[in-house]
Amino acid sequence: MKTILSLVLALALNLAAFAQHQIIPTPVSYETTDGMFMLDNQVSINLRTDDADVKTYLTNFQDFLSQSGNKIEFKSVPEPSRTNRVISISLKAAPDLASEGYELEVTENEISLSANKAPGIFNGLQTLRQLLPREFENKDAYGMGMGMIMGCKIKDYPRFGWRGLMLDVSRHFFSVEDVKAYIDKMAQYKMNVFHWHLTDDEGWRIEIKSLPKLTEVGAWRVPRHGRFGIDRPFPKEGEKATEGGFYTHEDIREVIKYATERNITIVPEVDIPGHSMAVLAAYPELSTLKEPKVVNPGGYFADWTGPHFKMLIENTLNPADEKVYEFVDKVMTEVAELFPSQYIHMGGDECYHGYWEESPEVQKFMKANKIPDTHGLQSYFVGRVQKIINSKGKKMIGWDEILEGGLAEGAAVMSWQGMKGGIEAAKLGHNVVMTPTTFAYLDYTQGDPSLENAIYASLSLKKAYSFEPVPDDVDAKYILGGQGNLWTEVIPNLQYAFYMTYPRAFAISETLWSPKESKNYQSFLQRTESHFARFDAAKTNISHAVLDPIVTVKKDGDKLLVTLENDIANTEIFYTIDNTYPVQFGNKYEGTFEVPEGDLSLRTQTFRNGRAIGRDILISRADLVKRAK
Repeated sequence: MKTILSLVLALALNLAAFAQHQIIPTPVSYETTDGMFMLDNQVSINLRTDDADVKTYLTNFQDFLSQSGNKIEFKSVPEPSRTNRVISISLKAAPDLASEGYELEVTENEISLSANKAPGIFNGLQTLRQLLPREFENKDAYGMGMGMIMGCKIKDYPRFGWRGLMLDVSRHFFSVEDVKAYIDKMAQYKMNVFHWHLTDDEGWRIEIKSLPKLTEVGAWRVPRHGRFGIDRPFPKEGEKATEGGFYTHEDIREVIKYATERNITIVPEVDIPGHSMAVLAAYPELSTLKEPKVVNPGGYFADWTGPHFKMLIENTLNPADEKVYEFVDKVMTEVAELFPSQYIHMGGDECYHGYWEESPEVQKFMKANKIPDTHGLQSYFVGRVQKIINSKGKKMIGWDEILEGGLAEGAAVMSWQGMKGGIEAAKLGHNVVMTPTTFAYLDYTQGDPSLENAIYASLSLKKAYSFEPVPDDVDAKYILGGQGNLWTEVIPNLQYAFYMTYPRAFAISETLWSPKESKNYQSFLQRTESHFARFDAAKTNISHAVLDPIVTVKKDGDKLLVTLENDIANTEIFYTIDNTYPVQFGNKYEGTFEVPEGDLSLRTQTFRNGRAIGRDILISRADLVKRAK
């Protein structure tokens, strides 16, 4: 009886939710129709194509359904009926769907999914997954056995071809299984490019068989705990480097296969000439000073306080040394052989030129080659690296610093320092991926500072949703798309990586997939709330920070004034300023209020229908004063 009641409740919740669809990213068109489809063990998959990729996508979808007790088999069915319900899959010519679009129709007896090409089928299956009750995401709910899907017609295709997420595995190493899980989740929301940041100062993570020290030495650092920075000391004499890891060629192939089966292209990044301390720990002769180095354990080795940053320890390759280009050739040879993607990312960001300027060897090289300054020297390096990458049958992409001193034809730019670099590159005829810090850096704080791990900047869900990749004065044909970036200095494990990525990756996905004119923040928030429940069912971490009150403080003479806001519909905010709690027995927020002098704190929380949905925020008056504008 308990199981039947649970199923009835799930059905009721599902029907109520889909009075307005909950799909992320929102489809190009969605129409509700009469009828409901019952998905259970009596349903068959009627596959009307021999495409091997489609078969793989469907097999993975079968595996997903099986975790809820549904064993749905492939079966040829001539005519759907009440006793013969089917999911029909076909490929057919529909030019407006391009390669990743699909059409999905749900009737009482049939779910019909069609597309031009296999990737469209994959994306349609992700939409179908979102149409199922959230309980299907729970791997422990085996035996649920059924799910009702509301009748609908959907036509859908992406706005951009590059819809990416970047994961930094240098600052903290993520296992093969972690990387697979990260890829799996992004694929569910129709992201299709996984940018794998494989090397940096804190660890080299990819096996290069021709350069074994890169992983024997460069993949390991001394163990340290806590935040990166001055409180993480460098190695003591004789201390062993035991923290880290790397991916073997076999690991890489395994992850690539997994990603390909989920319509994900992996773009590998080898970050040079800066961010190379792990390289120099293995091969110090590739630097200008040629001094012994260690892999940075997260310690303080750069001064960012002035107008220009300064590296306190050399972490840059020597562009005047021909052995550096021999090194790059060996690395890119193996990277190109492993990864089928057309692009290899060469980094190029935050390259400190001070050691080049102080090196007699480099200065002599610049003079001999008529290179006027170190910006021109970096351009020379980038050009040499591009030729190496091109020689492997690949295209080069790099962070927007590769524009310094001019950029060789055919290189693509990933614009992170705002939109300026991307605009410049597009106007020069280069392809661009927009990923500006102000909209796409997922390591930035996303909620109230009193509740989140502090970092140097913030990015709210609302700000992320306002991202527009195509500037007004740029030809859209040069904008490949965009991506969110997850740097992991303060992200030590997978579950926290999910917390920082979602729901802001929902916002980026919708920006990159859905028509510009279809974006609506309030609709997006309503759908996002429903996906909180899906993540909870899957036991996957996700930030609920958008549910919290937004606290704004200003001074008016001697008065300290506080304004509370919330973007979520049908909510109320309660607060106290007299050190009392629980907050729901305090004041209902009606407008700006004053916090008087004294040893006081603001406590505030969001409620809906008498139930707390946001976190309990507690901010001392002293901290409010610091926030005041």
